Order: sequence, then C-alpha cells, then structure tokens
Amino acid sequence: MSRTNFETLLEAGCHFGHLKRKWNPAMAPYIFMERNGIHIIDLHKTVAKIDDAAEALKQIAKSGKKILFVATKKQAKQVVAEKAASVNMPYVIERWPGGMLTNFPTIRKAVKKMANIDKLTADGTYSNLSKREILQISRQRAKLEKNLGSIADLTRLPSALFIVDVLKEQIAVREANRLGIPVFAIVDTNSNPDNVDYVIPANDDANKSVEVILEACCAAIAEGLEERKAEKVDAEAAGEGEAKGRKRSAKARVEKADAAEAPAEA
Repeated sequence: MSRTNFETLLEAGCHFGHLKRKWNPAMAPYIFMERNGIHIIDLHKTVAKIDDAAEALKQIAKSGKKILFVATKKQAKQVVAEKAASVNMPYVIERWPGGMLTNFPTIRKAVKKMANIDKLTADGTYSNLSKREILQISRQRAKLEKNLGSIADLTRLPSALFIVDVLKEQIAVREANRLGIPVFAIVDTNSNPDNVDYVIPANDDANKSVEVILEACCAAIAEGLEERKAEKVDAEAAGEGEAKGRKRSAKARVEKADAAEAPAEA
C-alpha cells in the first residue's frame, strides 16, 4: 500500500520547483515540465520515492536506531520539530553545529555541560553565587538548550539523517557522506541529489509540502517502533515459556528419579 498519493501531494503544492534559471541539471530525471518559467516536479516519481524512503526508515526504526532530522529553514523548523518529537527522534532546527557528526564527542561534552548546570542548580551549589554570575550561567544554559536540547538523548551517532533542503544543509550532508551515514532528503529542483541516498523530489519551501512528506515518513517510523515493541514482547513471552518448560522438565526428571529409587528402598 502506498504511503501517500498523487492528489495529496498535488494539493500540498509538492510539485512546484524553482525558476528554470535556478535549476540544477542533476534534477532533470525528476522534472515533468516547465510552466511560466518554473519547473514542475513529476509527482508520480515523488510518490515512489516517498515509499522507498519510508520503508527504509521503518527498518532503521525497527532495529532500534536513531534518525536525526535536520531543517534550519524558517518554513520547516516547527513542523520538523513536531513530527520528529512525535516519534521520539532527535532533531536540529537551529544552526547546524559544525562537527556535529565528525566531532561528535565534543558535542556530547556540551550536552553534558548542560546537564551539569541543571544538577548544580538543583543541589543548591549556585545559591552562593552573585546575581551576575547566576545570570551568566542561566544565559549559557539557555543557549545550550536552544542549540542542543533536542539532541540531549542522542548518545551515539545517528544511523541516518533526514534533511529538508540539502542546499541549505550542505555541511550536514558532507559530514554524513564522510562518515557513511545514509542521507534521506527532500530535494528541490535547485539542489544536487548526487550526495543523497534516498532522494524525495519535492518543493522544500512550502510548509504544507514538507508536512505531507514528513507525515508519511514518520508514520512509517512509528510502525517500525511498534513492530520492534511487539517483537520484544513476543521474545520475552517466549523466554518465559522456555524457562517454565525447563522447570517442568527438571521437575519431571526429579520425580522419575524418585520413582526409580522407591522399589530399591522397599
């Protein structure tokens, strides 16, 4: 069953590309036609690409791995934050921290610093500081929360990146390529799809377009998480069944041994 359909994408304006003069020739296979100087994206291909990406994302989530969502452009920030949070995945919607992936240990140190500030504030360590020092610490904490709060639970490198607008997030794409991390991305007609593993050709400027695509992908991720949970429950039940079976078997062996010894004692 398809994750989305042509009509839904059409209503969301996913087919609107950029002006012809701004196009990237590498996007030619995904362009249907030109109208009034604007490239129109082939939504039949978009539907197929969404299905491919959604299935791959589902398998990643099912294996218990994390997918990092990245969108720092104004139109997409809020919807990406909401959709990523709904499936408990990390996201970056403010400035991309240089070295976020390639220098991950340093980023983790900054996250731990934020946790330490919280701990020291809670236990009263900062109560003896001056108002000015407390204000400086509070500002530092707020800045860390704004930039890194959404990745506080990301204790290891993500297994995939989902990017909105690879032209704006090219540093993130380069870092992922360097580390061999798969890149899923909404790619508009002005961008280069060559460094993206799962290309979703669509309008990356319209809020509704981004929302429709994210809904399909996050629904697939949610399915993967549910299947993982169900398999875990089944495995635990099977483990308990095996334990009970071994217990019954041991009890039967003991009873059999007692029965064999009974005549000898008589």
